[in-house]
Amino acid sequence: MSRKNPIANSGQRGYGGGIVTDDPRANLEKLIRENGHDFAALSKMLGKNPAYIQQYIRRGSPKKLDEDDRRRLAEFYGVDEGLLGAPAVRQSSSKGRKASDGLLRIKQLQVGASAGPGSLADDEYAESMGFAPKWLRRLGTDPANLSLIVVDGDSMDPTLGDGDDIMVDHSASSRPLRDGIYVLRMDDVLLVKRIAMGPSGKLTIRSDNPQYPDWDDVKPESVNIIGRVVWTGRRL
Repeated sequence: MSRKNPIANSGQRGYGGGIVTDDPRANLEKLIRENGHDFAALSKMLGKNPAYIQQYIRRGSPKKLDEDDRRRLAEFYGVDEGLLGAPAVRQSSSKGRKASDGLLRIKQLQVGASAGPGSLADDEYAESMGFAPKWLRRLGTDPANLSLIVVDGDSMDPTLGDGDDIMVDHSASSRPLRDGIYVLRMDDVLLVKRIAMGPSGKLTIRSDNPQYPDWDDVKPESVNIIGRVVWTGRRL
């Protein structure tokens, strides 16, 4: 998705220099087009099938957005929920909720990505963490492609420590690899390691902690890339 978001959360019933209508479908479509987004990406952000937003806008199915979906879209674009069809009572409660939260939730994987011996992957989500939508957009990736994983072990010290939260961009798994820190799966083990591309096209998989071994000349097809680490948070 584009980083551009010219819509101000000013409380005014207008955006992008246009006139806001009483039709929440028309308002949502205007928001999407002014920001250079597409229906399928927004649907994915909400955890829906790719046609969800298009069917809502063009076919009127569903007749109205689910409350949680409407709230997330309003927070993402920085507008009142009323523009997207929230009743007056819901608008009032939404404003109070946004003042104390107003965050976009990123899901957190229950399992840790091992930075030591390794741990088996488990694709269930345990909880989520809130981030400001504007901050997430600065990462240059669709928030729907992000998840949080806890580092397990010390093989990436001092860059990443045991218990650190890392944010993973899963869209990197479908793009050409470049040097960086990745979460990957090898032999059913979920790992966080530094990857470097060799001139032969093979990979070098390294641990930042010199006490742990590296793997050289690894065939790319033997590695399942889960995503690229784009942010980390840690306790001091």
